[in-house]
Parts: sequence; structure tokens; C-alpha cells
Amino acid sequence: MDTETLYLFAEVMHYRSFSAVAKSRGIAASSVSRSISTLEAQVGARLFQRTTRQVVPTEAGQLYFERITSVLEALEIAGQLVSDAGGRPHGTLRVTAPVGFAESLLMPQIIEFNQLYPELSLELLLHDRYTDLVEERIDVAIRLGTLQDSSYIGRQLSPMEFYIVASPHYLEKNGVPQIPEQLCEHRCLIFPRGGHNSSWFFKRKQKIQEVNIKGRHLITQSAATKQCTLAGMGISLLPDWLVQTEIENAELIKLFTDYQVTATDYKAAVWLLYPSREYLPAKVRVFSDFLFAKFS
Repeated sequence: MDTETLYLFAEVMHYRSFSAVAKSRGIAASSVSRSISTLEAQVGARLFQRTTRQVVPTEAGQLYFERITSVLEALEIAGQLVSDAGGRPHGTLRVTAPVGFAESLLMPQIIEFNQLYPELSLELLLHDRYTDLVEERIDVAIRLGTLQDSSYIGRQLSPMEFYIVASPHYLEKNGVPQIPEQLCEHRCLIFPRGGHNSSWFFKRKQKIQEVNIKGRHLITQSAATKQCTLAGMGISLLPDWLVQTEIENAELIKLFTDYQVTATDYKAAVWLLYPSREYLPAKVRVFSDFLFAKFS
């Protein structure tokens, strides 16, 4: 049995769609369908129910998936052990990261890393959704915020703070809020984080104050929120790594500098996540060590 077909089967289980898997792999949907049909013939059971809208695993398909997951992980570990025994890391490194963080900080590091390890192929999956690292065969994930409990291995790459910022033009036109409560009188750009859309939390001398904010604009991407802030559309709460340069260049003004501010909690950070495996491949180890050296 072709192990690549098993990986393809696992991807169909994740996406619940032949066309989505085909798009991800750059192949025809009919090719995915034929591979699954061949697998079903080999195991002697129907693994998916097909409709015009979705692909749903059968009971046999779910059972088969649960059984082969550990097998696929073991095969990857075995392959990495053999690969790493050959010397310098090579093969393909799959990394996922949020779009804004990648554009602002990660890509210069990726370019330098590629120069150091040209024999490694890189697959960068840049999006703001959370990815199942095992099902999508991700080697390293960069996550922002508070690390949720999971089966993944997580290491803090760097702490992360949030700043309240506005453009000089907005402040000249609308005034500078002096205390957190005055934000109610201003237009705020709402960037939803973890379900928190309408409150910002201010901490000073261990005392935390919650302030309800108002705004006509809700934006679900941090880089877009920064652009709107620069254009004078309102006051925003954004991560330090995204706006530090604009603050230094006086394109944005940092407000409430004597407070710690957040929209969720005060444990936000930049995290590196790895699938929970018994063995850390050399390609992952050198990439992680490189990033930690850069961000430290």
C-alpha cells in the first residue's frame, strides 16, 4: 500500500473535501477521488460518503483513520532518523505562521535561514487560522497570544505586549484621551481576539480596570487594523512587534504609557509549537535554534 495515499486519506479526513485537498496539493480533484477509491478497494470498505456538497467519513473510515494516525507518525519519525543520520538537515520543512507576523518579522529571518541551509526546502503556510499540525504534517507553527492547552509541544519565542496607538492626525482632530475612561468618547478600531470585541483591560500597580470601547469598524486582521490606524480612522490596540517601527518614526503615538493593556490577558507571547512526537527532527531543531537566537 502506497503510504502517500494514506497521507492523502488523512488530509481528506481533515478537509472533508476532495477539491480542498486537490487545491492544497496542486492536483486534480479527480486524482484525489481515484486514490481514495483505490484505497477503499484495498481495505474492502467504504471510507467516505460522497455528496455534491461534502465528503463525510463512514464509521469504518473514522476507525481506519484512528488506527493509521500513529502509524503515519512512526513512519515520519523513522524517515527523519535515517535522514538526520546523513549529516546536515535536508528535506522539506513545513512552517505555518500568522500573515501579519510573517510579513513584519518572520520573512527576513526565513531568507537568512535559507542562505544558511540551502539544501532544505521550505513550505510556508501563512494564514490566521489555527492548523492541526499532525493532520497537515506541519513541522513548526508560530502562534501568537496565550497558549491554549493542547497535545503540542510549546516553547515561548518571545514575550508580547499590546499598545494603544493613534495617528498624530487623529489626535490633533479629536484630542488626546488622558484616562482610560475617555476612550468611550473616541472611535476605536475593534480587532477581535479570542471573542473579546468590546473591552480593553488596563493594569497599573496590580489594579486592573476594564473599559468598554466603541467603534464603527471591526477588522479581523492586525496589519489591516494598523493601516486604518495610520490613516486616522481611529484608536487601536495592537501588538508591539507590529507597531514599534511606526512609534519610533512618530507615525503612530503610543497612549497610556504607564499602563499594561490587553484585550484578553497578560500572558500573551510569541510561541513555537511542534507536533507531540518522540523525536525532534534535525531540520526542526536547527530552525528553532536559529529563531531563538534571532528573537532573543
